[in-house]
Amino acid sequence: MIIPKNLEELAAYTEKSGKQVFFFKADWCGDCQFIYPFLPEIEKRFPEMAFIQVDRDEYMALAQKWAIFGIPSFVVVENGKVLGRLVNRQRKTKEEIISFLTDLD
Repeated sequence: MIIPKNLEELAAYTEKSGKQVFFFKADWCGDCQFIYPFLPEIEKRFPEMAFIQVDRDEYMALAQKWAIFGIPSFVVVENGKVLGRLVNRQRKTKEEIISFLTDLD
């Protein structure tokens, strides 16, 4: 999981080639804590994708711009274009995240 050090580094990932999976989370979020244990397995299953962790509270302006009002949420971007969004206020399961990422192809 890539953890950008600042907004400029984070913004650079939105323009990269290849699928970039932005994982919006917050340390206080119980639903985020629920999915942490299986995120490494999901990353291994999709080695062609880069996973970028975005603290929603630290990057609130970006979260608002991308309409991320529920966490955890996932936004997949490639070459500046949004390919898919799994954004809602509900707890995500491992199977739901895998299905979302699989259906992007």
